[in-house]
Amino acid sequence: MTLQNGALQVEWQKTENGYKLTKLSTSQEGKSIDMNMPSGEYTVLYSAQKPDSLPLFDQVDEQAKNFPEPIYKYIVNTWHTNLKPVPMNTAGTALHFFPAQARQSIPSQISFNHQTKEAAIQASWSLYTTYKNDILVEIELIAKQAGYYSIATPTLATIAEKDLTWGIIPGHFQGKALQDNLMLAYAYGQGIPRKPIIVRERTASTLSPLLSNMNGLTLAVIPAPGTSRNPWENDKNTHNDWQLGLSLMNRKAELTPTAYHPVLGEKDSYLKAGEKRKFSFRYTLQAADWYSVYKHAIYDVYRFHEFLALKQTRQSLTDRILSMLDYVNDDSTSLWRTEQFNGQQIGAQAYLGGVVGSDKDAMKNSDYGAMWMLATLTGDEVLRKTRLPYARNFKLAQQQDESGFFQGAAVGQYYLSKSRKFTEEWGPYVEPIGLTYYTMLDIGNVLLFEPNDTQLKERLRLGAERLLSWQQSDGHWEVAYDRETEKPRFTELKDLRPTFYGLIVAHRILGDKKYLDAARKGADWFVVNSVNKAHFLGVCGDLRFVPDFATGQSVQALLDLFELTGDKKYQEAALSAARIYTASIYTHPIPNREKKTVNGVSREDWEIAQAGLSFEHGGSVGSANMHGPILLASHAGMFVRLFGLTKDSLYLDMARAAAWGRDAFVHQPTSVASYYWRTMNNGAGPYPHHAWWQIGWLADYLLSEASLRSRGKINFPRGFVTPKVGPHQTYGFAPGKIFGKEANLYLTPRMLQVKDPQIDYMGAIAPQSKQAFVVLLNNDDTNKTTQIQFDSSRLFPGKSIKVRSVKQLDAQGKPGTTLATNGNWTVKTPAFGLAILAIEYE
Repeated sequence: MTLQNGALQVEWQKTENGYKLTKLSTSQEGKSIDMNMPSGEYTVLYSAQKPDSLPLFDQVDEQAKNFPEPIYKYIVNTWHTNLKPVPMNTAGTALHFFPAQARQSIPSQISFNHQTKEAAIQASWSLYTTYKNDILVEIELIAKQAGYYSIATPTLATIAEKDLTWGIIPGHFQGKALQDNLMLAYAYGQGIPRKPIIVRERTASTLSPLLSNMNGLTLAVIPAPGTSRNPWENDKNTHNDWQLGLSLMNRKAELTPTAYHPVLGEKDSYLKAGEKRKFSFRYTLQAADWYSVYKHAIYDVYRFHEFLALKQTRQSLTDRILSMLDYVNDDSTSLWRTEQFNGQQIGAQAYLGGVVGSDKDAMKNSDYGAMWMLATLTGDEVLRKTRLPYARNFKLAQQQDESGFFQGAAVGQYYLSKSRKFTEEWGPYVEPIGLTYYTMLDIGNVLLFEPNDTQLKERLRLGAERLLSWQQSDGHWEVAYDRETEKPRFTELKDLRPTFYGLIVAHRILGDKKYLDAARKGADWFVVNSVNKAHFLGVCGDLRFVPDFATGQSVQALLDLFELTGDKKYQEAALSAARIYTASIYTHPIPNREKKTVNGVSREDWEIAQAGLSFEHGGSVGSANMHGPILLASHAGMFVRLFGLTKDSLYLDMARAAAWGRDAFVHQPTSVASYYWRTMNNGAGPYPHHAWWQIGWLADYLLSEASLRSRGKINFPRGFVTPKVGPHQTYGFAPGKIFGKEANLYLTPRMLQVKDPQIDYMGAIAPQSKQAFVVLLNNDDTNKTTQIQFDSSRLFPGKSIKVRSVKQLDAQGKPGTTLATNGNWTVKTPAFGLAILAIEYE
């Protein structure tokens, strides 16, 4: 029995045990390449009773058994659930068989049948005509006995451990080798577990487990769209339903991409005698790397690109930024507070999330670069007089300047006003990357705007020297030090994070080459031990550092280091890490226009889609398990820049899918988006400081798009990444260029009224040529004609100017339509395009 086309050959032979696969090959440039160990064995899981729900502590090592410590209350139950029989793949009885009967009535399709005492199984196999490397399979199971059933994808072929070069379940774990340490693989995603773990679809970003081998072949299984859970069914949150299981091993612990549907003991798995279940999926076998096959699942099966055509918005991203200016300036909405500390007044926003030792008295600032950027772009006096000075004092108080082991380090992210002390999020320890974040990055970003602040410069140097003293001889840092004993903590983990970035900041601001040398030494260690192994660590203490947006920051850190040094190895490492980081973005389910009810409001499915949104942290214990993805898209601007560098459309589509049309998550009174998907549009909630991160990433995204669409002819210098939440960078501290003219970014409230919310804009002023520019971005897939009103009196508040002429320029700066000087304009912008208004004044 054979299925073949120009790309695949799949051959079965009848044996005394049934039909076995004896040949599986694909071709590349006319040459046939075999998978070495074809199989064709089927597996069905059966249990007469609902599977046991007690964790299998006796089947794991002591480290996994005792993970995590009780203080990590958010993930204890999640981890224990991961150790139950179903996810550990020990539940029920495994019925293994090769089908007894086969029929090929037409060359392009083979039907198989098999009977066990528990069930009858029928399977249809065919080659896909459009994608010739794909095999379409549909399995129907008819129960003979009542009980719980789970259909596994048959073992097409297995890969020997020695031949393994890559494996990934996007969103869960990845690596080039099997990992013996269950905690590191299963909780931290560092390598492929040596056990046949079955993971849930709720944090699988793309539904395509895949493996690559030494022959250059990649094998994946891709369940048909609609097989997995829908996170919002009709009128309720169903994110936690479990309808699809994914694994990189079969039940026998052989390496092969595998999917299970339904999941044993879960929804739709119980069948009465005579009831049926179907499972449709495809295999793809290509002589290609993992990333190509992964994108095939995203684009060709789950149609990710089509999402952009559905997106509409009621509020432009620019308007959100300006509306959030009002939010952060209002003490009551932003929960701004000032306190006296060591003789000076410090200011920050209330933080009502979990902090060890807090009594609802925690305070925190987030994105210092965004704070200074917005004050500079808008000239807002409230920010300048009532926010920035006290936020600066907060930063000074946050850093230990007294001598000792922790001199120069950040004492903690949070200030507890009742106990009058700074503290870390989840215990009395100090992380070197915390020093990078809350000393080097924040102070560095402020110094870009305030280069003459000598006190901050000295504090930056103090932090840089501490970071140098903590760097180990091979370039790495410890994860953390205990505050009391000064001994390393979390020694079972490696600091697989961009801690070295702080020394890049020190070099750029202070100019000392020793900081750059040390940054390179740290980055070299990081490339070998983190990027090359695809092992990463996160920065959220409450989730015990499971991988998160720090991986995205690593990409930008390496790109910045490449720009400083010209050493291509950093750029290559950045691109490798970036491909892995795309697996932190959901690409399923396929968004559509189905009507749903969300908290009493009618919504179309695409409005609340998870597709395009990123994790805070995914995997088996990350917050996405409980809350779904986040609306904070710090990666968006970097992904636009990565598209400019690579021309890989996945980056651009992911950036736009995250940024556009997310009104269902934006709190209308404040324009602040919710943090977690599950809270929909409830606003900042306990995290009022998140508005600054939103202002930061939105500006980074819009300016990155302007640069991309103008082919670099609109370009402004970027500062440093923000602490903690991702790779977005700050702007506005230095002039940029608009078609060769030096210009300063400018964003005055109520200066411009753009009628179409899908037209975003940024402004700039070129004082030497007495020109103002409005950069219009059409964030839609259709051409737009929109009405714009310009109030020249708000260009320079308090000063009278006269508009001499207005011209519309295209994306390359060529003049087109001349517009009226009265400020009432009709402007056309192409789909996904750019238009620039050049305003001459006197």
